[in-house]
Formats: sequence, C-alpha cells, structure tokens
Amino acid sequence: MSFPDFYAKAPVVRTYDSFAATLGAARGGLLEYHYEDAVRLAGHSCPTVAGAFLIGRAALAALYPDEPAERGNIAVHMPAPEDEGTTGVMAQVLTLLTGAAASNGFQGIRGHFKRKGLLSFANDRQGEAIVFKRLDTGARVSVTLDVSLIPVDPAQGERLMAILQNCADASQQTAFADAWQERVRRLLLEFADDQRVIRVTPLH
Repeated sequence: MSFPDFYAKAPVVRTYDSFAATLGAARGGLLEYHYEDAVRLAGHSCPTVAGAFLIGRAALAALYPDEPAERGNIAVHMPAPEDEGTTGVMAQVLTLLTGAAASNGFQGIRGHFKRKGLLSFANDRQGEAIVFKRLDTGARVSVTLDVSLIPVDPAQGERLMAILQNCADASQQTAFADAWQERVRRLLLEFADDQRVIRVTPLH
C-alpha cells in the first residue's frame, strides 16, 4: 500500500494497553499508532481524520505527561450526536487511540478491561469541545479543533464539482487530490502543536 510520503513524518501516539499485555498481543502492552492507522480505519485522509488524530494525541499527552497513555483507562465524550456531521468519523479515530467504545464495545472480563460505554455522545450539539477523562485519577481535559488557519485552495470547489459530475479530466483529479492532501500535510506537520488549531483546556 502506497501512502503520501508525509504520512510517515506525522506525529506518533504511544500508548500502553493492559489488555494487549495480558493477551500477549503487544510486547509489554505498548502500542504505537501512526497516521497511516487512522487512514486505514477511515478509508480516507482529510482534515477531519487528521484533526481527530491530533486531538487524541494532544489529550493523551495532557492526561499522561510523563508516561504512555493507558489505553482503555480513558472516557471520551463527544459534544454532538453520533450521526451529526463528522462526529462519528472523529469518534472512530478516537476509539482507535483511546480504546473508549460506545455500546458495541468490549464488555470486559469479570470487571476488567471493559471498553463498552467509555465513549458517549451528546443528545444535542453542545459546542465543539471533546472531553477526555482518566478513569483512575478523574483528571479531565477538553480539546477543540480549528483548521481555519489552514486555507483551502480556492479552486477546490470547482474541481470537486467536476469530479462529482464525472466530467473532471485527469489533471483536475490530480490537482484536487494534491491540494486536498497538502492541507492535511500542513495540519499534521506544521500545526500539530499549535494551540490555535488544537486547543487543550484542563477541566476541574
């Protein structure tokens, strides 16, 4: 499988998963998540997928500043219903990184390793902040994403319409894909640690 070269340069999220350790799925329970993993999960790469990856990275770093985040020990609350806009897509990426799952998640073994119910959704839109909580300490942070600092190529709308109407030539298709991934590249490589784009707020 061939991905754009910049995917390999994107930040990496390192976690510890006690369930993986118990089952021998990962040596020492250590798991590394790369942007390629999120792309494989979603089936595509866009600012939403990249943004969710960076949101999860920022939240885990804030909750676990001196150690790998403990996957499966984190609850995630989405600020909108799961079928609204891109909420579901972002939630799937966050499940990948945190282990937090909705009602269809793993039910655990005798009270251990439970993932079911750690991912929740608001009944109605409640702002933009996604809230992450450590189950052991109760520490919480909220994280928001604002990609407006990364402008869209003004020709993208026309290119997309041509593609959707099946009248785009090869050069238009290539130009659309290149411009699309260039915005993702900038988000991952230039703005991953920019608080104007990925804003983390401790909650008390």
